[in-house]
Amino acid sequence: MTQAPLKRTPLFDAHLLHKARMVDFGGWEMPVQYSGIIQEHNAVRTGVGLFDVSHMGEIVVRGPQALDLVNFITTNNAARLQTGQAQYSGLLYETGGFVDDILVHKVTDTEFFLCVNASNQDKDYAHIVEHNRFDCEVENAGPRLAQIAVQGPAALPVVNRVTVADVSSLRYYWFTDTEAAGYPARVARTGYTGEDGFELYVTPEHAEPLWRALLGAGAGHGIQPCGLGARNTLRLEAGMALYGHEIDASITPLEAGLSWIVKFDKGDFVGRAALEKQRETGIQRKLTGFEMTDRGIGRDGYEVRLDGQSAGWVTSGGPSPTLNKNIGLCFLPAAAAEPGRAIEVMIRDRPVAAVTIPTPFYKRSK
Repeated sequence: MTQAPLKRTPLFDAHLLHKARMVDFGGWEMPVQYSGIIQEHNAVRTGVGLFDVSHMGEIVVRGPQALDLVNFITTNNAARLQTGQAQYSGLLYETGGFVDDILVHKVTDTEFFLCVNASNQDKDYAHIVEHNRFDCEVENAGPRLAQIAVQGPAALPVVNRVTVADVSSLRYYWFTDTEAAGYPARVARTGYTGEDGFELYVTPEHAEPLWRALLGAGAGHGIQPCGLGARNTLRLEAGMALYGHEIDASITPLEAGLSWIVKFDKGDFVGRAALEKQRETGIQRKLTGFEMTDRGIGRDGYEVRLDGQSAGWVTSGGPSPTLNKNIGLCFLPAAAAEPGRAIEVMIRDRPVAAVTIPTPFYKRSK
């Protein structure tokens, strides 16, 4: 069977121009790094980095009962959103496991804009349509949008140089529709790095000129194009979940430390009954952070042991450029998932010492 050709974002040529190393990421040909993961990671922590995230999906729900559908298919309470505000939420199966984790943006009382993970966008769209028994329509808007993320302490002055709106007035997890580099754009003060930052949505034909404009606006701040490698190390330090690692169809928000995005008081939603039952009986496993105390790196999928017995697995792990230590996230029995617990990570059939610690591993100063 022939493999389908890899998809490319509108910024593919720009990545080649900057000598990016391209990889297959969920069916997309994406830059994993340009100058190097550590250099790009540090640029975001200390200055500003530029990411192509046009592979991400976007779904629009519009109509008189748009809010009713969004609240039924997500865990958080979209009724609490004001126009121009966003929230982190989850799409669940009836079993309580994740279809995806998403961002919900309230555009108007009758329109909501959902940002979803790249590899899940078709599945998410089908899931939402399947549950749409309300007076509204659902659009898979990904093909008509590109997305660029500007992240780091210097993100604000960079974005402000290219936007008509003064985005300094935007609070965290708010957005505005304006112009960027002369093109219509939705600018959201959101991100996936643990730093201040913005995500800009434009049409595909405007992605490359906006990319160039942002690079020019950030030249005095040492802006660097950043790939998926730095995006992963940054989100791990910030303790943020990655679909397929910390969350998937077999893992619930209560197990993944995301109970704060589940609002039981809002009424019915997909997966509610399963989560209520789990809340009553108590979770059996819990996501927790760890750092290696002996030499070694706990990689994704490695076995975790307690007192010499198999007890869980590493969901994400690797070196932390900011903290200069090897860190990770793992699932452990709920009773053992507390800071200060000695554990062992099996690395090449050898138990290597580690200890559980609180997350996030890194938190930016306000």
